[in-house]
Amino acid sequence: MCQHYTGNLDNWDPAVTDGFARDREVVIFNNAGIASSGGETPATVTGMAMHAAAFVGALGLDTIDLLGFSLGGCVAQELALARPELVRRVVLVGTGPRGGEGMESFTPEATRIFGATYAVPEELWLHVFFTESERSQTAGRLFLERFRARKRSRDIPVSEKVAPAQEAALAAWGAPRSDGYAYLKAIKQPTLVVNGSNDVIVYTRNSYILQQSLPHAQLILYPDSNHGSQYQYPDLFVDHVARFLRSSPAEAA
Repeated sequence: MCQHYTGNLDNWDPAVTDGFARDREVVIFNNAGIASSGGETPATVTGMAMHAAAFVGALGLDTIDLLGFSLGGCVAQELALARPELVRRVVLVGTGPRGGEGMESFTPEATRIFGATYAVPEELWLHVFFTESERSQTAGRLFLERFRARKRSRDIPVSEKVAPAQEAALAAWGAPRSDGYAYLKAIKQPTLVVNGSNDVIVYTRNSYILQQSLPHAQLILYPDSNHGSQYQYPDLFVDHVARFLRSSPAEAA
């Protein structure tokens, strides 16, 4: 599982990780230079993918299913391309392709959200991950309860070096390019693309581009949801992903 911008181990929703762990091994990790992980944070998505591959190798794993969220979804695409023999299936959540629409910089909505001041810092995620509707905000507060549930041995915050490196990586990934989305044709693994119906951090239309450009991709959009749709509908998300991962090759494609 590859994490989002400035996220650490404790930014995963326990309802999702524990849900997956009911019937499979789940590996979450900090990429290089993130929170409790040593080293320097790469300033390229390719660099992040190479560190992820080295980590998987150090664990002695020869086949994995790969989930990437947001920036982690960019990393997952690179890893699936670089190591096709390693990655069996891919789940891309709240992410987009190289040169995706509105991905050359933070969207105006993301700039406003990340630039605001919050009396309770963790409430930033109510606006990053959830829409402003009453239903979505209620789901967001339930997410924050789960997020805060573990009190002991929490991961340390990311350092001040992480955001600039990750922003440089995202800018390079999102920069417009002449070859468009042609590289996606080389990702042959069955892929599940998931997003909210109104993602303002990585615009939802990028999920359509992924589904239409990847050779073997399915798309799920959850209603009245933003960048963290999987945290608004955790049980449904876990069920959908589990079905995808255990489906036959014909069904997955």
